Amino acid sequence: MGRLIFQTSMSLDGFMTASEQTAEEPLGKGGEQLHEWGFNDDPADREYAERVMNHGGAVIVGRVTYDHSLPWWGADGPSGAARIPVFIVTHDVPAEVPADSVYHFVTDGIESTLRQAQEAAGGQDVVIVGGAIMGREYIAAGLVDEIQLHIVPVLFGSGTRMFEDMGIGHLQLEPVEVVDRPLATHIRYRVVQ
Repeated sequence: MGRLIFQTSMSLDGFMTASEQTAEEPLGKGGEQLHEWGFNDDPADREYAERVMNHGGAVIVGRVTYDHSLPWWGADGPSGAARIPVFIVTHDVPAEVPADSVYHFVTDGIESTLRQAQEAAGGQDVVIVGGAIMGREYIAAGLVDEIQLHIVPVLFGSGTRMFEDMGIGHLQLEPVEVVDRPLATHIRYRVVQ
């Protein structure tokens, strides 16, 4: 069975969104800077972004991430043409879902979502993309094997904090890889069990 990986972009001061979030700016005012490393013209950044976004056999996101990202992802999800299945943890299934999409809505919790994603992944890794709530829940439940952070050189000062009030005590991490690029420092940590 593959690993469960949580990966997200965040500011140096630990925010996953900037403040003043709106429907037009779901990452807050200036929050899109968190993703510039993956969408610029630098070949090394593009290669790294493609490796990260096309890794694994299934993706897990929360409903907020799905709702905010659907206009950009479309029916193919975050992996684009690779069409990796996406499992959305939610309380209810939306009335409209893109036709022939990669989306699967799960209403009975994070463990059920993980089981379904692992089955779809067929032994490959499952990746939790973005979303502070999903990341916190899976980490707090002790289910995450690896944390990948894309730390962007900006201080937001306010917004949505990633690692706040998790109630888990100390969690030991072992650095596995560090890739230093101008728009983000990418760090992979193995969760020490």
